[in-house]
Amino acid sequence: MHIEAFREFCLSLAGAIEEFPFDEQTLVFKVSGKIFALTDMDDFESINVKCDPETAIELREKHNDIKPGCHTNKKHWNTIVVNGDVPDAEIIRCVRHS
Repeated sequence: MHIEAFREFCLSLAGAIEEFPFDEQTLVFKVSGKIFALTDMDDFESINVKCDPETAIELREKHNDIKPGCHTNKKHWNTIVVNGDVPDAEIIRCVRHS
């Protein structure tokens, strides 16, 4: 997945907006003021998505490239390597779940 496709998908979700609340390279997507996904614009290697704790564990067990959230709450967030063993369709599903 390329960052353009990821960004376009996130912004296609109802009520989604993008912001840079932390710095000029951390792209954050929100709905109703709540973050549902974030990534590094300059180094698009992974994304962080919010996740139900039980589902988060299941996904981590199923995919080597889904890890506990980097720089986020590890119980409620997953980090997904975008060009790893996680198919784009699964990444999309995770973003929708978030």
